[in-house]
Amino acid sequence: MADASAGGSLDDYPTIDPTSFDVVLCGTGLPESILAAACAAAGKTVLHVDPNPFYGSFYSSMPLPSVPSFLSPDSSTPCPSSSTTASSPATAAYTAVDLERRSLYSEVETSGTVPEQSRRFTVDLVGPRLLYCADEAVDLLLRSGGSHHVEFKSVEGGSLIYWDGALCPVPDSRQAIFMDSTHRSKEKLNLRDNLKEKTLLFRFFKLVQSHIAASSSADKDGEGEASGKISEEDLDLPFIEFLKKQQLQPKIRAVVLYAIAMADYDQDAADSCEKLLTTRDGIKTLALYSSSIGRFANAQGAFIYPMYGHGELPQAFCRFAAVKGALYVLRMPVTALLVDQEKKRYIGTRLASGQDILCQQLILGPSYKIPSLDMSSGTSDSNLTRKVARGVCIISSSIKQASSNVLVVFPPKSLQEQQATAVRALQLSSNVAVCPPGMFMVYLSTPCTDAFTGKQYINKAMEVLFSTQASDDSEGHLETTSRNIEDTKPALIWSYVYVQEITQGTSGTVLSCPMPDENLDYRDILESTKQLFTDTYPNEEFLPRNAAPKYADDDSDLAE
Repeated sequence: MADASAGGSLDDYPTIDPTSFDVVLCGTGLPESILAAACAAAGKTVLHVDPNPFYGSFYSSMPLPSVPSFLSPDSSTPCPSSSTTASSPATAAYTAVDLERRSLYSEVETSGTVPEQSRRFTVDLVGPRLLYCADEAVDLLLRSGGSHHVEFKSVEGGSLIYWDGALCPVPDSRQAIFMDSTHRSKEKLNLRDNLKEKTLLFRFFKLVQSHIAASSSADKDGEGEASGKISEEDLDLPFIEFLKKQQLQPKIRAVVLYAIAMADYDQDAADSCEKLLTTRDGIKTLALYSSSIGRFANAQGAFIYPMYGHGELPQAFCRFAAVKGALYVLRMPVTALLVDQEKKRYIGTRLASGQDILCQQLILGPSYKIPSLDMSSGTSDSNLTRKVARGVCIISSSIKQASSNVLVVFPPKSLQEQQATAVRALQLSSNVAVCPPGMFMVYLSTPCTDAFTGKQYINKAMEVLFSTQASDDSEGHLETTSRNIEDTKPALIWSYVYVQEITQGTSGTVLSCPMPDENLDYRDILESTKQLFTDTYPNEEFLPRNAAPKYADDDSDLAE
């Protein structure tokens, strides 16, 4: 993998040979890296460049001191230009159209004191983010051999849901339902009512398990219907209506909807809900959650997290692509797109070195503004209205005693009456190598269309979880006194709150890859990435299993 110099002279950049590829990708975010791996596995010649000196782009994990300049660059400026002359190959004339980049971050606010050991903190740009043990992203890592380049840790603290001013555990098994004494309404304090509520929850989970088993059996046998399956009529219902039919109480409905099915928007507000979850989709996520528990013998619960951060994932797919023959060059900006004047299509890129690279397919990261083919001043980007508010915090002690890594979910209306979206918070410790011992990183996020409201929800969740009266001596937090009072909050040492635009992947003469979305996992991003590949190469299989190294099928050591 080549690494261009960071200098400004054209002589500092390497010359790329050959000068023509099947595919050229700009940016090494997770979608671009998976696409590079898929294209290389399909036998395509691939050039993968990135203007940054590191892999991952908007999906990277970086040292804390590097975060401010990445989130608040000198944005919306042309890429560095190296040449204004157009080249002419023997077969067709083409022109170079300047390429611009835009900043996808805004409303950046910081507070507190950065600890002296700031470079020992690694910040995920996609947080909070986890992988289900049984989801397709994990399967792709196994198939590509990427799992042998990434180590995972279990989220051993499980999940908590904020309800009636308290953090309550989310049951991850039938046994957990009856062991947990917190899953009861304030009005139901007697043991009989408490047992009834738990029985209803147990019955619901049993119904879901029966549906999953029946659906799996029907798929294998090729039958359309099977006993034990939930009816098609119920599957088409809003999930919240189905939960009400099962007589589940409000708190249990919130657990299922927001802490297991991972709904983002207030499902009780059907008329204004931006994304109303159907029973079909809800059951699908419950099935994934259920099959994730116990998949790996050394992983507790349903979730795992990559050691050193999510930036390891793009690198794993880039390694696979490189093994398959892809060429990599970091610190190499793209300054212009090459357009075939006669056919009105993009045929390549001009690099910051001044070199022109021809290709059959261009794939760009989400920050690039793709010029329209008629050379007008407008761009092909659609109006960007979806956003996600994110927060990054450093705290002095664990949210949940005796737990290193834990997920917290704030359902809609749990923080304030007008709260329309769920807020998620993920606590990580030094056992995943993202911070020094004795400190913890916490990531928060919530989808929003209004930056002010999104940041308001994030700040409110931080107020609930942390004490903002942090000591001026950040090093003093490395050794904290024991918390004798159960509800003592961790001290908030430092925080970063910002808003990120959410862009979707788009097909066309140039593929544009998606930004990290508001979800906890990568399912939607992966589905979008697969669709981009299928749109480009409809007759090719997406990362076929036979392209993986022999050891890639051994998944026994994925999580440690």
